[in-house]
Amino acid sequence: MGLFFRLPDGTIKVMLEGLERVRINEFIEMDNYLAGRVEPMSTDYPEERGREVEVLTRRVSSMFGDYVRMNPRIPNEVLMNVQQLDDRAVIADTIAAHMMIKNQAKQELLETENLLERFMILNRILKEEIQLLEVEKDIEEKVHQQVQKSQKELFLQEKIRTIKRELGQGDDFDEIWELKRKIRKAGMNKDAQHVAYRELDRLKLMSPMAPEATVVRNYLETLISLPWRKRTKDNLDLDQVKEKLDADHYGLTKVKDRILEFLAVVKLVGNLKGPILCFVGPPGVGKTSLGRSIADALGRKFVRVSLGGTKDEAEIRGHRRTYIGSIPGRIIQSIRKAGTKNPVFLLDEIDKLGADFRGDPAAALLEVLDPEQNRHFSDHYLEVDFDVSEVLFITTANVIYSIPPALQDRMEIIRLPGYLLHEKISIAQRFLLPKQMEQHGIAPDQLVISPNTLKEVVQSYTRESGVRNLERELASVCRKVAKKLASGKGAKKVTITKRNLEKYLGVPRFAESEIDEKLSVGMATGLAWTEAGGEILNIEANLMPGKGDLILT
Repeated sequence: MGLFFRLPDGTIKVMLEGLERVRINEFIEMDNYLAGRVEPMSTDYPEERGREVEVLTRRVSSMFGDYVRMNPRIPNEVLMNVQQLDDRAVIADTIAAHMMIKNQAKQELLETENLLERFMILNRILKEEIQLLEVEKDIEEKVHQQVQKSQKELFLQEKIRTIKRELGQGDDFDEIWELKRKIRKAGMNKDAQHVAYRELDRLKLMSPMAPEATVVRNYLETLISLPWRKRTKDNLDLDQVKEKLDADHYGLTKVKDRILEFLAVVKLVGNLKGPILCFVGPPGVGKTSLGRSIADALGRKFVRVSLGGTKDEAEIRGHRRTYIGSIPGRIIQSIRKAGTKNPVFLLDEIDKLGADFRGDPAAALLEVLDPEQNRHFSDHYLEVDFDVSEVLFITTANVIYSIPPALQDRMEIIRLPGYLLHEKISIAQRFLLPKQMEQHGIAPDQLVISPNTLKEVVQSYTRESGVRNLERELASVCRKVAKKLASGKGAKKVTITKRNLEKYLGVPRFAESEIDEKLSVGMATGLAWTEAGGEILNIEANLMPGKGDLILT
């Protein structure tokens, strides 16, 4: 027994010193302790192996010296004690006792009776431990260098900050630090981050009053504010999306099925490039409002850009920063406004794009609306790639022949025909009339318009493929009813019928064409197709004197 002392918490600590290596043959249970019957273990080795033991002893002692010098947790006195020992078995046991290895390895050494094998195991363990210490030392040196570099930069930056504060430029320095922090947290790709840090370094060297400093600062703010990694989570409940689309729009089955198919694939695959849809149809059939409804149903942000009359390519791709007052194109601006990288993006009136000496916007849209290219969309202002492949692009057009063929090829054309009579009546009952009554403060029980009356409004007061004029006529009726109710004169409930409809809308504007029941000489009946529906044509032939020649014009 070497040392015996009691710790402050009452624990007794005893240090024991081994006298001899033994093998336990039998355990004996005594009254208060456990005893055993043992026999000494021989540590002798054949004389012919003595040279090998000598070589291994020297090698292990030398490696242990390297181990002690590399491990600061082992005092140098331990190495001095080992160097003064003569018994090779004691040398092996002392080295094993002071090494910081697992108990399993120590137990292996303890159970090894052959001294030569024990030194072989020690040699292997020491080699592994020294390699680990070398790796640990290398890591510590790298960390130390990084810490020193960071501390040096921090010290110098603090010194510069103090100097700038003395010069009255402290706010500008704080702005640089704030921009650097925002760049780090913006989630940019590597190329964009490299460009941002490069521009930030330029900004550090500029005078705050320099015009170029404002340009660089605006550029960095634009890069930082873009949603590089922000996206909204799609609503993948197909039944809920269908219910939302049906509640907002009557009919349009093909469009709704296409959106549900897109969501179904996203639900199964997990990710999918946004489709490029083009809604083609006459005015007033709900192309624009359908885009907003799709965004609401999917749970995405909605942005809209009207392309009617756009003639400058820079409107799409932005202006280069060499120009004064340059800004990004409308694509990047709208995505920045949406705040997410996967909004529903409506490009309205794509068939009314123009072109002049400033470029062709339709050609600039080829990259935006190409699923194979828009992953690396390049805006002239940004000069770095921005991924717009997750955007659900929807374009609208009244006619398709004015859209360039290359642009048509990149879009999925979905035609929206004009509404039939029964569809217009249903839309008026379910959507238009309740909307106008709410806007004009008319309660549901204060105005009654029958389906037959709505049919008369459609046939005699409107001539269109959509329902815009129908909504205007219903708004006119609601205004007159609101005036009547607000005056307090008359009934509290108004019923509109075919008989009193002229009182609210005036003389019918359109008369329904009818086919003559009797055939007339020189008269022929024809049919014409228009965007507002079919039309009957009465074609009259007349006999006039002439030369008998046929002239085609």
